[in-house]
Amino acid sequence: MKQLFLAAMLCIAFISNAQTLGYNDIGVLFSSENINGTARYNAMSGAFGALGGDLSSIETNPAGAAVFLKSEFAITFNIEDIETTSNYYGTNEFSENSNANISQSGGVFVFNNNYNRNSNWGKIAIGFNFTLANDFENFWIANGNSNYPTWIDDPNDENILYLNSDGQYFENLTDGSNNKYTFTFASEYNDNLYLGASISTYDIEHYQQTLLEENNNDGNGNNLDASLIQELLTFGDGFSFNLGLISKPNDNVRIGLAYKSPVWYRLSEDYLDYDLEVYVSNTDELITDYSGINKFDYNLKTPSKFTGSFAYTFEKQGLISVDYIYKNYSDIKLSKSNFSAENSSFKSDLESTGELRIGTEWRFDNISLRGGYHIEKSPYKNALDSDSIEGYSLGAGYKFRGGKLDFSYQNSSNTGAYNFYPQYNQVNAAELNIDNSKITATLVLNI
Repeated sequence: MKQLFLAAMLCIAFISNAQTLGYNDIGVLFSSENINGTARYNAMSGAFGALGGDLSSIETNPAGAAVFLKSEFAITFNIEDIETTSNYYGTNEFSENSNANISQSGGVFVFNNNYNRNSNWGKIAIGFNFTLANDFENFWIANGNSNYPTWIDDPNDENILYLNSDGQYFENLTDGSNNKYTFTFASEYNDNLYLGASISTYDIEHYQQTLLEENNNDGNGNNLDASLIQELLTFGDGFSFNLGLISKPNDNVRIGLAYKSPVWYRLSEDYLDYDLEVYVSNTDELITDYSGINKFDYNLKTPSKFTGSFAYTFEKQGLISVDYIYKNYSDIKLSKSNFSAENSSFKSDLESTGELRIGTEWRFDNISLRGGYHIEKSPYKNALDSDSIEGYSLGAGYKFRGGKLDFSYQNSSNTGAYNFYPQYNQVNAAELNIDNSKITATLVLNI
């Protein structure tokens, strides 16, 4: 018991490093949604706010449900590949993670107003759509030597100091998803105005396990190897609502406006503070300590979102579409406990962001070719330009009697930093280069 107590006292600084995500990073992560929908939507980089007529587009602008000419059902599969290259004090490590999912499924039902021909209100549409709003599955490692040992004391011998660093090793494993379910009602007015509203519910689960290893020596043949595992499971549910309109000033121009409310999450967490092992060679002893699982409940409010959209159609030959999305990440708020420091950090460290999406589609009989580009600014005030997510997309579709098949390829990249020694200004964060690619296939059936 004396050894365990002494080890615990000596390793406070080591285990106080928050390798798992803190509440501020969780707030940013849960406020983000990927471009993840039907293959047609993905192929045009999600630039659908003024177009409608696609099941994923109604999550951007619910008025788009009334653009459908007939009822349909769609289901989407995708394969995602994430490549992460970490650089920690000059050492590069490459990690790759692949996963496959059903990323979208849903349907829209269109009812024509054939009962009152004197009314300016036309068809009514009711839709339901499931979307994998965010897939958290990933794994990457970092390895290198900062030449700054953080554990320098021997748990058994106060005369031995481990002042020389042999290196550090870090693993980050994440899993889980954010599942979104959207119910939409929309209607057409006077053949040139579409109005819609939707309610979305969320089922979210995020798991993270980190491993930090530090190897030090005293210069006289004695070694100390410390290993720390932390785990964080965050889960809960949430809801939001969305309002939108699409206007057709003439036969070629489409203008869209949409407002999405904050998502109000109720979250719980199970947290493993530390699972610690320390090996000291001078006594050939392995010292272990385990904190047990802690539980905590809290609420999270994400920022609201505004989307302005413009599209120009070239009769039935093709179209060009542009979306601009505004979101103020400093409006993130945590509650149900004392989060004054975290909420102040949201205000001081985060800012509003803009996301630009551009998409195009061209039709050749039953075949459609598509492409897109998007860029989303990082919400952190001190972020580098390369931390912005930037990417392109390509796709094609084939229309057959009773439905269509669509395919897309997306690629995006960005940089980032992960600091697994946040308590030590002397130790730099690991620099990450992230490349994300996704192949999507959608089957659409007319109902």
